[in-house]
Amino acid sequence: MVGFAVRLAISALGLWLASEIVPGIQIADTGTLILAALLLGLVNALVRPLAILLTLPITLLTLGLFVLVVNAAMLALVAALLDGFQISGFGAALLGSIVVGLTSWVASWYVGPKGRIEVLVVRRTE
Repeated sequence: MVGFAVRLAISALGLWLASEIVPGIQIADTGTLILAALLLGLVNALVRPLAILLTLPITLLTLGLFVLVVNAAMLALVAALLDGFQISGFGAALLGSIVVGLTSWVASWYVGPKGRIEVLVVRRTE
């Protein structure tokens, strides 16, 4: 349960950063932010694998860059499902998905597979 909460907080942080950095993304309040993070996790778990599979030929043709478009579509889908979460267009969705992805990527350096904060300590012996 702790791992779920940590990953939800990371997604919420990424969405908040995207709303602060990217013009065209607005999130109404904290409740909407947490609900958007939860819904983004569900969409990424259920819809995104099917979208990746269906767009595999174009993804291979673009050497994987089309995955950015799929990620933007998933973020736009979440915005379409929530009233307090607005994205003004495709460009904002694309930049927002990049911000959310980078935030999750950086946070995954410090969070292990069970959701615990992990720190690697290197000790030298002389």
